[in-house]
Amino acid sequence: MKILIMGAGKMGSFFADVLSFEHEVAMFDKDPARLRFTFNTLRFSKLEEIKEFEPELLINAVTVKYTIDAFKEVIPYLPERCIISDIASVKTGLPEFYKETKRPFVSTHPMFGPTFANLSDLSTQNTIIISESDHLGKVFFKDLYSKLHLNIFEYTFQEHDETIAYSLSIPFASTLVFASVMKHQDAPGTTFKKHMNIARGLLSEDDYLLTEILFNPHTSQQLEDIQKQLAVLQKMVEDKDASGMIKYLNAIREKLK
Repeated sequence: MKILIMGAGKMGSFFADVLSFEHEVAMFDKDPARLRFTFNTLRFSKLEEIKEFEPELLINAVTVKYTIDAFKEVIPYLPERCIISDIASVKTGLPEFYKETKRPFVSTHPMFGPTFANLSDLSTQNTIIISESDHLGKVFFKDLYSKLHLNIFEYTFQEHDETIAYSLSIPFASTLVFASVMKHQDAPGTTFKKHMNIARGLLSEDDYLLTEILFNPHTSQQLEDIQKQLAVLQKMVEDKDASGMIKYLNAIREKLK
């Protein structure tokens, strides 16, 4: 299959590496310098080159802020039969966009990033395929993700964004709060060092990616829940409520089972 990947970032490069041994893969990025170390892949920096390539599948891996804009820019250069796809972490606006284009599409979200995941062993990682996607697109990505030993889940667009608000917005917000109040430690404990490594990894991610995940329409409710729990914890600490703290800790342990 002829596959075009838009965006030579971390995930775009990952997909190029994974797919280039079984398919004819091209990567497009407006900045030719970002394509310098692309391996076993055609390198395009002009839209006219895409038209000549005639891809059968487009994987849009640009920064989430520009996902829809990138689609609009490239679609006039794609064959009618080309399946368009995204791997965006937030799907806001995409259902409406896909409906307007009337093109075959598939939307997925690999729930891992090159910063934290061991890309040589993804068996503990998850991925989501949007159920409203077209059949052939879903078949392609199910096959790909199965070969990568990812755990595959099929959600609607709505279910996806609700899940992301819970599974990404909460840890992202918690990590940002930790980093915002932390001070340098000459002799940090193990837990502190672990949190620091998570914070550094998170803040090495693209600013627009972090922003869009936190701007998920469902994030606000999750932040309210965090604030409520902080208020409960603060009250117990101020009152030195030992019995209440024991009950609180045991209730949390039950949630973690």
